[in-house]
Amino acid sequence: MQRPGVIIAGGGIAGLTLALALHEAGYAPRVYEAAGQLAELGVGINVLPHAAKEFARLGVLDALVAEGVELERYMWFNRHGQEIWQEPRGRGAGYAWPQVSIHRGALHRVLAEAVRTRLGDAALLLDHQLTGFTQDATSVTAHFASRASGARRDSVRGEVLIGADGIHSALRRCFYPDEGAPRWAGNMMWRMCVELPGPVLGGATMFSAGTGELKVVGYEISAAARRQGRSLFNWIAEVRTGADGAPPPERENWNRAAGIEEFAHYFEDFRFDWLDVPALARASGQAFAFPMVDRDPLPRWTHGRVTLLGDAAHPMWPIGSNGASQAVLDCRALADALVAHDDVQDALTAYEATRLPATAAVVTANRSRAHDEILDLVERRAPQGFSDARAVISAAEIETRLASYKQTAQFDRQRVGSA
Repeated sequence: MQRPGVIIAGGGIAGLTLALALHEAGYAPRVYEAAGQLAELGVGINVLPHAAKEFARLGVLDALVAEGVELERYMWFNRHGQEIWQEPRGRGAGYAWPQVSIHRGALHRVLAEAVRTRLGDAALLLDHQLTGFTQDATSVTAHFASRASGARRDSVRGEVLIGADGIHSALRRCFYPDEGAPRWAGNMMWRMCVELPGPVLGGATMFSAGTGELKVVGYEISAAARRQGRSLFNWIAEVRTGADGAPPPERENWNRAAGIEEFAHYFEDFRFDWLDVPALARASGQAFAFPMVDRDPLPRWTHGRVTLLGDAAHPMWPIGSNGASQAVLDCRALADALVAHDDVQDALTAYEATRLPATAAVVTANRSRAHDEILDLVERRAPQGFSDARAVISAAEIETRLASYKQTAQFDRQRVGSA
């Protein structure tokens, strides 16, 4: 017997993953997306092993691996391009599931196709901007408008309403109308994709190079390019341009086009024997600018039959590749809670009790730059570089710090599962 309907506001990675998880659990979810069309926007994203495990359960992991690149290692370098540390990742690190680097648009497309195939085209409705909701003891009614025209859409009644509508969540504003703008870290990021004639660092490698104030991150994201002997390379230039906690310089928008002149001059000295960053910037031509923002953890997500999920619930700095993966964990926890509890409000309360403190810990860890803190430690201890990285920071210290972050973000191998 099919369970009652769930209304999902937001058709991004979180909303579509939740729809698949709920469908697997016997629910009849419908996804309402504000955009008028689903375009393959954005740049690269990483699916960590704990999220890959859930995508495998939902039957889409093989499609993601076929589109993206299975990551084999992560490397850290100082601002002089000297290697500090490297470690295996995904199956190479003994996990039962891979870490996959993929274009965000390709991941979104795979999920959207799976939703439409399994739930039907009517389960994903576009140009539906959530404007509010009402609820009673037995149901919740969501109200929508056309983003394109502003015209009111038909209201929709269901058993539960989930806000998966991102960092500017309309549902979150219903709960916290005076919250204000997201909190800016003072860092600007420029994200780019460029096709290169060959791999960087041997391919299947993700790296961070620099410091918390001036950093480059990169990895390849296309299996098709690899088959052609080329590399579709996703990279990020990050620069501290303002004070921590100052008002954001612009509205957060993953798709604000920017020229390389905005940032390239900061990286004139980033000319390494393994990567020439100024040349990489010139080859890229165009970037997408984004102020690095998050929000303070909320005291609660759930109000009756309504709750938040993903970036709507816990937007975090994009450090450690954890934003989307944490949203996937939300989806599994919520689906499992709805199955385990006959009462919807009990289920939502249980979901929140599991995920709110867990994600708050990741928000806090990312603010402390826990995943990349070894970069700043090395910069403080050896600003002019080194001849021996282990004389600057020991292997034991690095491993302890990285293990702590993995445990906080819940992707340590013991928790996720070994091969």
